[in-house]
Amino acid sequence: MSLFPWVRIVLEYQRAALFRLGRLRGCRGPGLVVCAPLLERLVVVDLRTVVVDVAPQECITRDNVPIKVNAVTYYRVADPRLAITKVVDHHQATIQVAQTTLRSVIGAHTLDELLSERNTLAERMQEVIDVATDAWGVKVSRVEIKDLEIPAGLRKAMARVAGAERERRAMVVRARGEREAAQELTESARILGETPGGMTMRYLQTLATVAEYGNTTVFSPFDPSAAHVALSARGVQAARGVQAAQPDAGPMAPEPPADR
Repeated sequence: MSLFPWVRIVLEYQRAALFRLGRLRGCRGPGLVVCAPLLERLVVVDLRTVVVDVAPQECITRDNVPIKVNAVTYYRVADPRLAITKVVDHHQATIQVAQTTLRSVIGAHTLDELLSERNTLAERMQEVIDVATDAWGVKVSRVEIKDLEIPAGLRKAMARVAGAERERRAMVVRARGEREAAQELTESARILGETPGGMTMRYLQTLATVAEYGNTTVFSPFDPSAAHVALSARGVQAARGVQAAQPDAGPMAPEPPADR
């Protein structure tokens, strides 16, 4: 902004490089800056962060997969003197460095690495671009990889691989569940076999469950009467054991004669 050719108002986010007789005399601003007519000249530089959309680049990965990648670069002028005296157009120069760096970084990695380590590769690009533009007084603060365009045939192949991997994981989970269920059933059968009357109780519980469905005819290979006889025999045997444990009371006394 200028009031007269030799008076400039430099805004807060700007700096003005002052040239006197062609020599750089430093930076001025923000505020009102006065320069001598015909002897001094001001070049204003914007210090705000600039967003650069890097055009899609056709690259070949390390495993020879052709892809198209585009990115976004964020930079700002950190030193106005270098940005004016060391490069003709620091904006265009930063774009060119970002494009070449994108191609070189993509070519040094495989497709799997690009898909799984996108943030790491973006950080690597930011470091490389920042080093290259440091001599121009430009500070690259951030780089983001926006899109990875993969050939259609390769996308279908990757989808098939992903589907096969999901199916494999599902089969592993099912097999693990069946194995654990078999182990639990084996343990339950062992406990029922070792518990007296366990199988009979389980049989009766099953009959009660089946009877809940209403009109149902059940043909059982197991004879309930045999179970009843077995349980009765166990009861008689237990009673005899109790009697054998009691002490002998001796011969019984004769009954008194009846009154005549």
